[in-house]
Amino acid sequence: MRLPPKRPTLQTLCAAALLAATLAACQGQAPTAPTANAPAATASTAQADAKFADLSKRWLDGWFALNPVTATQVGDHRFDDKVDDLSAEGRKRVVDFSKGMLAELDAIDAKTLSRENQVDALLLRNQLKSDIWGMETQQSWAWDPQVYNSLAGGAIYSLMAREFAPMPERLKHATLRMQQIPAIFAQMRANLDPARVPAIHAETVSKQNAGVLSLVDTFITPNAGQLQGEDRKALDAAVEGLKKAVAENQTWLDKTLVPNAKGDFRIGAKLYDEKLQMALMSSLTRADIKQRAESEMTRVRNEMYGIAQTVLKDKPNAPALPAQPSEDQKQKAIEAALELAYADRPKREDVVEAAKAALAQATAFTREKDLVTVPTTPVKVILMPEFQRGVSVAYCDSPGPLDKGLDTYYAISPIPDDWSQAQVDSFLREYNSRMIHLLSIHEAMPGHYLEGAHSAENKSTLRAVLRSGLFAEGWAVYTEDLMADAGYMNNDPLFRLVQLKFYLRTIANAILDQGVHVDNWTHEQAMDLMTRLAFQQEREAEGKWTRARLTSAQLPTYFVGVQEHFDMRKAVEAKEGDKFNLKAYHDKVLSYGAPPVRFVRELMLDEPIQ
Repeated sequence: MRLPPKRPTLQTLCAAALLAATLAACQGQAPTAPTANAPAATASTAQADAKFADLSKRWLDGWFALNPVTATQVGDHRFDDKVDDLSAEGRKRVVDFSKGMLAELDAIDAKTLSRENQVDALLLRNQLKSDIWGMETQQSWAWDPQVYNSLAGGAIYSLMAREFAPMPERLKHATLRMQQIPAIFAQMRANLDPARVPAIHAETVSKQNAGVLSLVDTFITPNAGQLQGEDRKALDAAVEGLKKAVAENQTWLDKTLVPNAKGDFRIGAKLYDEKLQMALMSSLTRADIKQRAESEMTRVRNEMYGIAQTVLKDKPNAPALPAQPSEDQKQKAIEAALELAYADRPKREDVVEAAKAALAQATAFTREKDLVTVPTTPVKVILMPEFQRGVSVAYCDSPGPLDKGLDTYYAISPIPDDWSQAQVDSFLREYNSRMIHLLSIHEAMPGHYLEGAHSAENKSTLRAVLRSGLFAEGWAVYTEDLMADAGYMNNDPLFRLVQLKFYLRTIANAILDQGVHVDNWTHEQAMDLMTRLAFQQEREAEGKWTRARLTSAQLPTYFVGVQEHFDMRKAVEAKEGDKFNLKAYHDKVLSYGAPPVRFVRELMLDEPIQ
């Protein structure tokens, strides 16, 4: 999936998810730096770059102060004792700060910036416009309880999940944050208008609310003995206060918010198009995305039918496999071929161990084929924290770009205890053994984990903080195809078939998102797309239907991102011809620090920075 949740912004629902959800698209255009009159241009560029560097530093300092939970996730630990303020005064500070910074940025002549800084200026403009739009136009603080739930959980998780500082120091900061989490809940109750809150959002957060206490049980209680005296007393009191606040909030959620949540989860065409532009920073419009996705779906289904003809040949009771099949014949053949893959699946209790084994195999294969430089920073497979469950099956939680050498977490949501056996079987058919390999490729190696480690090495702090979800998700999907092309799992045709099915999910995501939020799709329309055209199992499709109602403009990042990655590679191959080297290409792509893909293409091919 994505980066994790605002969090989750990244979605990199991971700490990367917090930022991903807030990234916005630039409304302006920066021309390329002049090449004539080189000495004068160099002096002018140096002055402009210096102004921009100062502005960037001041924005980072101010933005982290206004978003302390995100600051911790990113790796700036100056504000580890604070939480975000979503009161009317706090929201006004964000808007005033962003508008002031935007005015200063407008005063810098973009033509005189270096090409790298032209890109960073566009990223900063994106973020500034996004923060203003989010507060003034989208107003998720008034209708989306996930904002507050993610802040409460992220405030603790971002402090305790990684050892960036000694445990006693982190426990003291966790104490201070736990003392402030009741205020987050109070702001939730004061700010949310139940008439605007969609029922699905209220119900989801009601289920997640107690998850913050599971973080206390996991990270704080077992280590509380490292504090003594007044520090320990303060910690214990903060825990007790948090328990009371969670219980109070649960009562309000169950008795007040859920029964009165009457909002529409569909954000509508106007807001969707604005948000899509901001989230993607792509030249593709909503209509372009839909047309390209529908064309790709047809192409991929035809390719899957070709594989089905191969793997079902001479099988007893195989369906008809004509050279020119009807749509019904094609559907039945692909379904029958996929059944061969579904038969190989882990037991309910073995999913995490299967993911660990798949990660090891994918890592060895990536090194063996020399596809890209493999980082040495650690990655661990973990159970998804409870407060982040319910939106996606898995995510990659990379350490903040300002934290170095810390673990990356490949988080997997456990199968819910209350699922029936039929629901479990549906889930494991979807997440069969080959699919778990693909999930591990996407989330970890050589997908999100590898990309995140490379991105953190870019020298631009601003670019590292404003890492593009479009680039990250597109890269992860691109690597699924890359590994299959390289012969992963000994060129197993069923692996390729499942990989194409996984890619159909990416395609369907893009169609589903606008279908739900713009075209008023029903549950039946959404399920038909996912279960029939994209061959998803019922549990996966129902989960995605929930996710599509809880989020907007994030699901298309996978498809648009991978299309831009495919297009960029074709363009570079055409330019370099016989000199093209796959590993060198991948390393160079990743060296730019994960801005939106179009900027990487412009930098690599020396095209104007648009």
